[in-house]
Amino acid sequence: MITREEIANVLDQPVYDGDGNKIGDAKHVFFDDMTGRPEWVSVKTGMFGSAESFVPIRDAALVQDHLEVPYGKDQVKGAPSVDVDAGGHLSETEEHRLYDYYGINWDSVLSEAERTDDGRWAAGPGTAGTATAAGAAGTAGAAGMAGTAGGTTGREDAMEREGMRDDEAMTRSEEQMHVGVERHESGRARLRKYVVTEEVQQTVPVTHEEVRVIREPITDANRDEAMAGPEIAEAEHEVTLHAERPVVETETVPVERVRMTTEELTENETVRGQVRKERIEAETESFTEDEMRRGDMRRGRE
Repeated sequence: MITREEIANVLDQPVYDGDGNKIGDAKHVFFDDMTGRPEWVSVKTGMFGSAESFVPIRDAALVQDHLEVPYGKDQVKGAPSVDVDAGGHLSETEEHRLYDYYGINWDSVLSEAERTDDGRWAAGPGTAGTATAAGAAGTAGAAGMAGTAGGTTGREDAMEREGMRDDEAMTRSEEQMHVGVERHESGRARLRKYVVTEEVQQTVPVTHEEVRVIREPITDANRDEAMAGPEIAEAEHEVTLHAERPVVETETVPVERVRMTTEELTENETVRGQVRKERIEAETESFTEDEMRRGDMRRGRE
C-alpha cells in the first residue's frame, strides 16, 4: 500500500500494469476523507495525455522509478469517466461507480472507515479529495482530509459551499472532447523477386551461297587450259556451298535496382463522441389573486 510519505514519489511518475505495460503518468492522488489514506490515482493516458483514468492505489506498489498497479492497461484505459468537483473531491456516486468497475466490494471499503462510540459511521461513505505535486511535500492530502474535520459527506460539503455564496448565480459546466492520435501498425509490405520466361523475337541478317553457271568463250588466253583434257569425255565437278544460321545464347546482365521506401500522407478523419453539458432554465411561479390578497393583508398587519 502507498503511504502518505510516498506521495511525492508517485506524482508525475510512470504507471505500469502487472505485465510491464506502461499505462501513462500519475497526475493526482486522491485521499479518503474518512481514513486519510491514499485511495485513487489519476493516470494521464493517450498519445498526448488527453485522457485521464482513475485507478485504485490501495494495492499499488512503488517499484524503483514507477508505480505498479494490479490492473491491466486496457482495463484502466476503459475505466468510466468521473467528474471532480471544484473542491477537488469525488462524489459518493462517482466513487461507487469506480469501485464497481474494478470489482472492489463497497462494503469492504466502508469497513475500513472509523466508527463513533455508539457504532455509527464518523463520516459519510466514500468521498475522496485530491493532492497535487505542490501539496505533496509536507501537506499532501490536506485537500483530501478537509472533509474529516467537519464529519460531513462530499454531498453535504457541496451543499454548504452552495449556501455560502453571496449571489444567486449558478455555474454551468460542460465536457469538452479532446482528440489525439496514436501510431499503430496498419500493414506490412515486402519485395519479392521471381523468374518468368518470355518469348522474344529479333531479326538478324544471314548469308548463304548459291550456284551460278558462268560461260566464257574460248580465247587465246585460255585456249591452252581448255585443250588440256580429252577431246570428248564425260566429266563432273563438285562445289561446296555454305550458309549462315542464327546461333542463340543468353547472358545475364543487371538492368535496374529496386528498393522500397515509405512516405506519409495526411488526410482528414472525422471523429464523433458524446459530451455532457449542463443546461440552466428559469422557472417562474404565478400567484393567484387570493394569494396576493392574503400577502397584502399580512404585510398590512405587520
